[in-house]
Amino acid sequence: QVQLVESGGALAQAGGSLRLSCAASGRIVRINHMAWYRQVPDKERELVATITSDSVSNYADSVKGRFTISRDNAKNTVYLQMNSLKPEDTAVYYCNANVKVTYYVFARDYWGQGTQVTVSS
Repeated sequence: QVQLVESGGALAQAGGSLRLSCAASGRIVRINHMAWYRQVPDKERELVATITSDSVSNYADSVKGRFTISRDNAKNTVYLQMNSLKPEDTAVYYCNANVKVTYYVFARDYWGQGTQVTVSS
């Protein structure tokens, strides 16, 4: 019913920047909070940043001051601007959105397929 499609993952050098995008489509009544997570092999998925429907954001300590999450509600899209990249930012980045698809059911979480970010030293 709802699809999340990420884009923007790439190979970058340490100190560089990347911008990730995630567009939600399908049957959408309302999108509540949206978030970015990341995961490296053999580790649990880690929360990177969240943003509420009225654009209140929170960040993991490891990315504060370097990453910025934003959203365009008209486009059902969330972004992650990543500056001052470090090799330890290398991971698959996943988009998450809490979406209400009808007025008669509770909102639930949806996930994108992931986009690879690799930062070379």
